Amino acid sequence: MLGEVARRHFENPHDMRKLEGADVVGQAGEPGEGPFKTVSLRMDGDTVAEAAFETYGCPSSIACGSWVTAWITGRPLSMAEALDADSLMKVLGGLPLGKEHCAALAVRALRDAARRKDV
Repeated sequence: MLGEVARRHFENPHDMRKLEGADVVGQAGEPGEGPFKTVSLRMDGDTVAEAAFETYGCPSSIACGSWVTAWITGRPLSMAEALDADSLMKVLGGLPLGKEHCAALAVRALRDAARRKDV
């Protein structure tokens, strides 16, 4: 069962779309080959000015992507390292058993974006 915060993010997701003109895109998993998530960012210096995500559509994955993009917007991208999957699951109020990978995907995609920006 989705926790309360996760349920709200699933029912009314923030930023679930392709972000045209993104400065950097991070990815975890492979589209068409099972669970995946992309996190696209538009930067203003070192601060995330806008964020969006795409995923395969499971409620837990949508909730994780929505929360992560809302959280990172307006923050320095270096904050990506402060987030881990366990903390994400806690703030969401829990994810169904077997859906823990959704939190890990969201965190990995965000961190991949942070690494790509530095390249």
